[in-house]
Amino acid sequence: MNINVDVAYKSLNKMHEELCGDKVEILRTKDSTILILADGMGSGVKANILATLTSKILGTMFLNGADLDSCVETVAKTLPICQERLVAYATFSILQVFDSGEAYLVEYDNPSCIFIRDGALVPIPQNTREIAGKQINEYRFQVRLGDAFALLSDGTIYAGAGDLMNLDWTWDNMAAYALKTARITKSASRLATMLCQACDDLYEGHPGDDTTVAVMRITEVKKVKLMTGPPRSKEDDEAAVLRLMEGDSLRIVCGGTSAKIVSRVLGKKITDVTDQTPDPDIPPISHIDGIDLTTEGVLTLSRTLALLRQYTDNNGEMEEDYFLELDKANGGSMVAKTLLEDCSELEIILGTAVNAAYQNSDLAFSLHSRNQIARQLKKLMEQLGKRVAVTRY
Repeated sequence: MNINVDVAYKSLNKMHEELCGDKVEILRTKDSTILILADGMGSGVKANILATLTSKILGTMFLNGADLDSCVETVAKTLPICQERLVAYATFSILQVFDSGEAYLVEYDNPSCIFIRDGALVPIPQNTREIAGKQINEYRFQVRLGDAFALLSDGTIYAGAGDLMNLDWTWDNMAAYALKTARITKSASRLATMLCQACDDLYEGHPGDDTTVAVMRITEVKKVKLMTGPPRSKEDDEAAVLRLMEGDSLRIVCGGTSAKIVSRVLGKKITDVTDQTPDPDIPPISHIDGIDLTTEGVLTLSRTLALLRQYTDNNGEMEEDYFLELDKANGGSMVAKTLLEDCSELEIILGTAVNAAYQNSDLAFSLHSRNQIARQLKKLMEQLGKRVAVTRY
């Protein structure tokens, strides 16, 4: 099955707490993606340690092929039992999706997973069984393109101002809002951010409980080809452009010289795009028929790298302001948005000719060589779980 699994999460700490009592693990095996959300009892350091232990144990055992019974038994034996309430110190949800499309959902005392398919909510069947004295719900099914899932910690339910529970905000309200939001967002990160923001608004910016939304979206494999820099030999110009144009993919050209080469080989004109919002730091974009995005080179890619690095440094837990920056109509934001939200496989077509303009010692130190930028871009995209290839000319 030709699918791509897009996954991200967003957490809010309980007010006055430096650490979140929820923990998310995103793991990728050779044939599957695993999303784990653990919720430690209470809040603060203690809850964070318990949630971290739970998620790490489950993740490590799942990665090594252990079955659910063994995983739950290990967690039950490892974590203590609350002497007052006589319940486990952590709850969890696990969603594993294989490249074949087979999926496996496990829920233990967390709010039920929100499952969206074809613009409607899909009820999660109750198939419970007891493992190590715990009632576990299991669900095996096949995913489809367009499916979206949201795993929730209990801070998302009854979100209200201060210490008061909002009894008008229930799982059904959260699910209805997720359904509405999923229709207008493309990426897992945007959906997780918007759902968490809705809870934060209900809490009036002072969450009364740790709140986490972990989202998985099933999309088609999206290929992007990005050409930057002229080939070392002019004789390779045509080969580089033909490489850019072959196959079904989005096509990006970064660099004035690169754009001229593509224009000449394809016999297409370069035209200025006049309806974009100006950015004093980023040169304007252009247009070539058959190319999805044509931008300037080093300055644009430097902005792109900065945005991607901001995302990876924060493990995808972004605020709404980040997406406002990503939506700006400048080349750097547009390339970053494409690579984050419309790309699962990237091929960088890298020209290795030396551009004399970048040897000028008067240029700002932040202007990296194209080769350095390509290495950084490859590293950041791989950190995002994307497959990257570099073809040099």
